[in-house]
Amino acid sequence: MHAPVHHRRLALIDMGTNTFHLLIVEDRPGQPPHVLVRTKVGVRLGEGGISKGEIAPLPYARALQTVRGFKEEIELHAVTEVRATATSAMRVSRNGPDLVRDIMDSTGIQVEVIPGYREAELIARGIRQAVPLGPQKHLLMDIGGGSVEFIIANEDTIFWKHSFEIGAQRLLDKFFPDPSGVFPPAQLRAELEYLAEKLAPLTAAVTEHGPLAGLVGSSGSFDTLADMRVGQVRREADLPPSTPLAVADFEQQFAQLLTLDHDGRVALPGMFPMRADMLVVASVIVKYVLTTYGLTQIITSAYALKEGLLAELLGRG
Repeated sequence: MHAPVHHRRLALIDMGTNTFHLLIVEDRPGQPPHVLVRTKVGVRLGEGGISKGEIAPLPYARALQTVRGFKEEIELHAVTEVRATATSAMRVSRNGPDLVRDIMDSTGIQVEVIPGYREAELIARGIRQAVPLGPQKHLLMDIGGGSVEFIIANEDTIFWKHSFEIGAQRLLDKFFPDPSGVFPPAQLRAELEYLAEKLAPLTAAVTEHGPLAGLVGSSGSFDTLADMRVGQVRREADLPPSTPLAVADFEQQFAQLLTLDHDGRVALPGMFPMRADMLVVASVIVKYVLTTYGLTQIITSAYALKEGLLAELLGRG
């Protein structure tokens, strides 16, 4: 009788401003990590408070409840190592440290609140696991609820990276006073002007490091754009690592989003209901980037921060 082989089991928790992710894998030496659990929960941590610099009571309670649920999955799968990271909402909120402490008290999970540059680095590493960038420079982009990361990179070098606190929840609070309706043309112009001002460092970097082969977008908004393209909301576990998205298809999706009210957006095949309003303000960023930097190719990556953290922990990529 051989004793069972005990492989290292890792749990990675990514606590974003919109979505909390859990990834549990078994590390089998010489093989790709075996995924046991890949799940996400729409916590909307930034809802009703991020623009005021705090986590509101309801999202705070949802966050605790979600991490308790993750803890049950972690125990169920006999995980040997847990890494939990938190980003924009917990980075900038007055009561972020309280939530870190409450999570520790109720689950024993230590949350590491990471700075924006580290977030950008891990996102780039995650994207590289999904998209073969090759030697050409690409613009990598991750639109979160609190922050948006931009990275100029190829398969082995990061040339420039920055995290901007202009995430979709913040933009929604600022430019979409009535998300139940149609996004007004005046607000579209206002957001584009705001982006031109806020993204000046990115424009300078693109001028310095260009030309760029295309845009690679990771995380929620890009997952939803890819889902809308196939007309169904797919579970996280069912998303292909990367999907090309024709710019013409994006333009069509964007035009459609601008003509619909909230209920019309929710009814679109492939729309994740939580994202029905955020996707409008997020798509304006995509539109701005495509137009301003003359990009003609979009690839969506299902991998982002947590896959980057996994690659780092396993010493790969």
